[in-house]
Amino acid sequence: MQEYYDVIIVGTGAAGLFCALNIDTAYSILVITKDSLENSNSYLAQGGIAALKSTEDYTAYFEDTLKAGRYQNNVMAVDIMIRSSNEIIQDLVHLGIEFDKAGSSFSFTREGAHSTSRILHHKDITGKEITSKLLRQAQLRPNITLKPFHTLIDLMTDNNSCNGAVISSESSLQSVYASIVVLATGGIGGLFKNSTNFPHLTGDGLAIALGHGIAVQDVHSIQIHPTALYTTGTERRFLISEAVRGEGAHLLNLKKERFVDELLPRDRVSMAIENQMKQSNSPYVYLSAIHLGTRKIHQKFPHIYKRCLEEGYDMTKDLIPVTPAQHYYMGGIKVNMEGETSMKYLYAIGETSCNGVHGANRLASNSLLESLVFAKRAAVKLANTLKSDSPALPIQASVQKYNLKTLKEDYHIALLQEIKRKDEKFYERWCTKMYQCG
Repeated sequence: MQEYYDVIIVGTGAAGLFCALNIDTAYSILVITKDSLENSNSYLAQGGIAALKSTEDYTAYFEDTLKAGRYQNNVMAVDIMIRSSNEIIQDLVHLGIEFDKAGSSFSFTREGAHSTSRILHHKDITGKEITSKLLRQAQLRPNITLKPFHTLIDLMTDNNSCNGAVISSESSLQSVYASIVVLATGGIGGLFKNSTNFPHLTGDGLAIALGHGIAVQDVHSIQIHPTALYTTGTERRFLISEAVRGEGAHLLNLKKERFVDELLPRDRVSMAIENQMKQSNSPYVYLSAIHLGTRKIHQKFPHIYKRCLEEGYDMTKDLIPVTPAQHYYMGGIKVNMEGETSMKYLYAIGETSCNGVHGANRLASNSLLESLVFAKRAAVKLANTLKSDSPALPIQASVQKYNLKTLKEDYHIALLQEIKRKDEKFYERWCTKMYQCG
């Protein structure tokens, strides 16, 4: 039986779920993800979500974002993100998301490259708090169908218009038609040996876009996070949130000496750590939070404390070995301020998209905010399109041409080659040797 939806959204991170929740319930929506519904980068976010504290904070917040992005940001996107932040926070609170408070007011913390404390948080599991409650709301909507373990294989296109998706599940393929398709497929960390991302997030949406000649932007703009917990295993690297350094933790070399301003932008801190590792021929440096005190560590970082303890490190007593790891993707499918791509009826939001808001290096805790702001704008735009310009149902498409055994590797190779073509110096520094791509 032929399946048809008004909208297909690929991805169950904050962007995909928030987009679905902002589309009128009159429209049928299919949301798929290649793993379990909870396993997104958004779910893993620890530090928090940035927000404009007051009108007086606008200039400083704007400058902080541009400075972190090496002034390569799209200033229009930055302005929209910052000015929309309080509306988004209100939306989240209305949906049941809880942020930590100091008395009756929100409690703000500071992270690297922010000139003031403007980060809202829920302990050290802000992403889990936001994403789990967005997911719960989506599960309550009768017009939203959620399908885990369904993988996007390709887009169905005709004359530079998207009219559906080819999807695989349990080794079977099917064509699913839609008036509009939204790609919210997340980052590219699964391509890297050292990454804080889930391994199934391998840039599929971007690779498929490249194959269709859809415009992309800054594919080489990949953020390395300075402080992932060093382990000898091959599993996903556990992130030690930047908020720990924002609260005053120190980075130490093997001689127990501080060697960098811990609140510099992430790229500069990562390079300083890498230089220390080379000098000492060590795969890690130390992060020290001991001087913060037991009460503060337990209160603000219970999840991080517990995870470190599982690896044999007590944050209240021990130095924590940390190493840089791939963390966030600033590049992606090129979109406008409403998430529209160069292909008609195809949108992209969240980490797989690029509107230039982050520039060359993302400011801490702007990721959740950016995803939500532009997911909502995309939802408004596509709803207007559905009202006025719905495409006709296409003819049946063939799914016989896909070789699932080689397709995954083909996508990975295509994306990695494009990254290397755009910035071979970055590729050689972070994508080979000890940070070898998978």
